[in-house]
Amino acid sequence: MSPPADRDVVGDAAREAKRRLERAALTRRAGRVVRAVGLAVESRGPRVAVGEECRLETATGRLLSLAEVVGFEGNTIYTMPVDPVRGLKLGDRVVATGRHPRIPVGDGLLGRVLDADGQPLDGAGPVSTDTRWVIHAEPLPALSRPMITEPMKSGIRAIDGLITLGRGQRIGIFAGSGVGKSRLLGGLARHAGDDIIVIALVGERNREVREFVESELGPQGRRRSVVFVATSDESPLRRVRCALAATTAAEHFRERGLSVALLMDSVTRVAMALREIGLATGEPPSSKGYPPSVFAFLPRLLERAGRKEGSGSVTGIYTVFVEGDDLTDPVADASRAILDGHIVLARELAEKAHYPAIDVLASNSRVMPKIVSADQYRAAEQVRRMIAVHRENRDLVSIGAYRRGSDPELDEALERQPAINAFLRQDLTQAAPFEQTEARLIELGTVRAEGVEGTEDTRGTAGAAGAHGNAEV
Repeated sequence: MSPPADRDVVGDAAREAKRRLERAALTRRAGRVVRAVGLAVESRGPRVAVGEECRLETATGRLLSLAEVVGFEGNTIYTMPVDPVRGLKLGDRVVATGRHPRIPVGDGLLGRVLDADGQPLDGAGPVSTDTRWVIHAEPLPALSRPMITEPMKSGIRAIDGLITLGRGQRIGIFAGSGVGKSRLLGGLARHAGDDIIVIALVGERNREVREFVESELGPQGRRRSVVFVATSDESPLRRVRCALAATTAAEHFRERGLSVALLMDSVTRVAMALREIGLATGEPPSSKGYPPSVFAFLPRLLERAGRKEGSGSVTGIYTVFVEGDDLTDPVADASRAILDGHIVLARELAEKAHYPAIDVLASNSRVMPKIVSADQYRAAEQVRRMIAVHRENRDLVSIGAYRRGSDPELDEALERQPAINAFLRQDLTQAAPFEQTEARLIELGTVRAEGVEGTEDTRGTAGAAGAHGNAEV
């Protein structure tokens, strides 16, 4: 039997070892706040992974806010609070949860307006689903994406006829402020020929959220839609999560074999939120103040849309705000390089009350040649050519310096211009059936054989004459 003194030594050593293990476990599970400047909170510990969710707690265990790990340096952890933290003090705890942000998914989302965490904002009670998905996911592998072969019927004549979208395509709507972007999105949400519509309103003004849901989307669009919202006064992390949450919900419906239209307004505000996060954690700015992580994040977000072999499709329609109508803005430029096409809204058309204010000459769908009939594609090219000829010569025409008969191609463009403008203009509360759009476009694009290269004239009403000098496009 060991002497009592030896037993005391062994007992003290065991207790000390236990305390060390507990402290090590606590370090892995919880850390202490050492600095909070601007948007970021720095702590010593815990041992966590980037993207993991943590709890910011007082020393007594009261929850201040959830936070997400956005970086680390040595034992210093950088977290971004989900909500504003008031009352955070030096030494407060950062507690690891061991999980990544998740949202509810399923049919219970349809007709609902939710925040970036999937919590209801519409006062209609809890979301009726038990399934939750992590919002951070990898894009589909390149070779698991089938070819895009089927048109996505938008119900918008200018798009279906001249910038036809494919089911599973990703396209950007590039627009400055006040040119009808929200109106066009509302029309797409109401009329898109997809099973499900998922909408992300990122960084919107509070007033505009209800206006969009009730006026632009309306009861017809809302029945098959889910709307995720993070307004401009919310934290940058919530704004980024809103985009990720909407994309995750769209992916869930795609996995069930459904066709989904994902409408996100806007990619620019997501990039601005990422810029705030990057600068707050000490990342150096590069192009126009945007840190490199912004341009690494954008393809990971936008590439998550698309078709999947053996499943459904997500057609991604993303608005991109172009400051001062400058299409060379870094975010606009990067987005255009990633996406499969672009729709440009022109201020000049909006100022003439020409809605939707789509500049068809500046817009392009890269998949259109593969998904429309040869007749429609030829007609679209011919209509584009007539618009271009008219635009090039409209100053000459407007001052009366052009003599009719001097240029047969311009004569044809002048004669068709009123009908082309009537085709491109549309009351967005009314859908245009795809088949009617195609037939009307072919009629418009069929030119007279005499004097102009093309096919025999079968125009019907397409050649209706009008005030040539007042043509808008």
